[in-house]
Amino acid sequence: MAVANTAAPAFALIKCLFNNRKNSSFVGFLGVFHENCRIALDEKLDFMKPDLNACNAALEGCCLILESVKDAERVIELMSLLGVRPDEVSFRLLGYLYAMKGLEGKIIELENLMGGFGFNDKLEFLSNLIRGYVKAGSLESVSKTILQGLKEGDGHGYLEHGNIKGLAALVVEAQLLEPEHVLGENSTDKAHSILDEMKARGATIGIGVYLSILKAYCKEHRTAEAAQMVGEINSSRLNLDVSCYDSLIEASMSSQDFQSAFSLFREMRDARISDLKGSYLTIMTGLTENKRPELMAAFLDEVVEDPRIEIGTHDWNSIIHAFCKAGRLEDASRTFRRMVFLQYRPNGQTYLSLINGYVSAGKYFNVLMLWNEVKRRVSTDDSTGFKLDHSLIDAFLYAMVKGGYFDAVMQVVDYSRELKIFVDKWRYKQAFMETHKKLKVSKLRRKNFKKMEALIAFKNWAGLST
Repeated sequence: MAVANTAAPAFALIKCLFNNRKNSSFVGFLGVFHENCRIALDEKLDFMKPDLNACNAALEGCCLILESVKDAERVIELMSLLGVRPDEVSFRLLGYLYAMKGLEGKIIELENLMGGFGFNDKLEFLSNLIRGYVKAGSLESVSKTILQGLKEGDGHGYLEHGNIKGLAALVVEAQLLEPEHVLGENSTDKAHSILDEMKARGATIGIGVYLSILKAYCKEHRTAEAAQMVGEINSSRLNLDVSCYDSLIEASMSSQDFQSAFSLFREMRDARISDLKGSYLTIMTGLTENKRPELMAAFLDEVVEDPRIEIGTHDWNSIIHAFCKAGRLEDASRTFRRMVFLQYRPNGQTYLSLINGYVSAGKYFNVLMLWNEVKRRVSTDDSTGFKLDHSLIDAFLYAMVKGGYFDAVMQVVDYSRELKIFVDKWRYKQAFMETHKKLKVSKLRRKNFKKMEALIAFKNWAGLST
């Protein structure tokens, strides 16, 4: 009883310092520890001898706070002198420190000692080695440690303990830790190879492991591999959230890896993600900026019936405009017909893009056909139909003057009067002089009376009569 009472204050002090070592100086704790050990050894006072917990507390501080091999080994030496038997925690702490310092020889000695002490479960020891290697930036050692452990048979032990998922997460995330100086060359490949090795051994891998590798793939612009991994994830019945898909698709588009973006969007739809708007806009905007209307058309055609995506006339307009600017008028016309077939209503921008494209290629007859369609839709009532505006009036007038379709020209003029839209006659007078300067009314009188009348009406309107 006397011994117990005498020892209590010393151990209480050690315990208090240990519990508050993060808030006070660890050096103070270590000083008390060493003094206790000295007194216990010099005076042979067993009640002053620190127990295993106190010894491990001192060892932890030396390994994790001071990161001092000398101080840590001094604690181990004192434990030996005091007859305090180290446990698995002691070995783990030393393993971390030796790995961080790159002391491979000492790690081998530790592993041999563990066997001598009967500690055969190396999972936690291995985890601490990995943490030490990561702290030192030695990712080669990370890969070597885990793969060697699996191949030599210890992997079966890990599987039996059911800890493979945690080990996979630790190793893979270790490979991909930030900051940049920790990332070694080909570290993502190593992480993936570790993942494959574990899956081959029947491991169940958590979503966090995949997310770490996906993040690294995006950073390295390896979006095709990221898209392939997403397929693996979905096959494993794990779920990525919408923000992850959005980030992956954005990375693919930034790298101009359009096929991966499409693949990811398909996976996103198959995964029944409800919010597709962000990624849809990312793809369409990226394709527009990169002038890839054929891919825009194919993508839109693929998703047009998906009720989760709000597709409007402006989407079709973007494709038609891009085709027209590229001079691909057949594709533009085909897209226009597809748009109308699917009951999307063309608007002024739709027609302006087509008119400008046809005029650039000198296809004025196509403009005339477009005008015939527009006439059927024209209405001054915004609630029931389509309304001509100044831009469309101007575009149609210019194109059909250039094409010599003066009957249609006067139809447009009539609509402009009806709608009270001002037009600049000088622009169309110039267009006529550039294209039809030698056209004589007398020649038309003999060939086509109706066309002659339309020409006279136009010249009168434009102020070209002599």
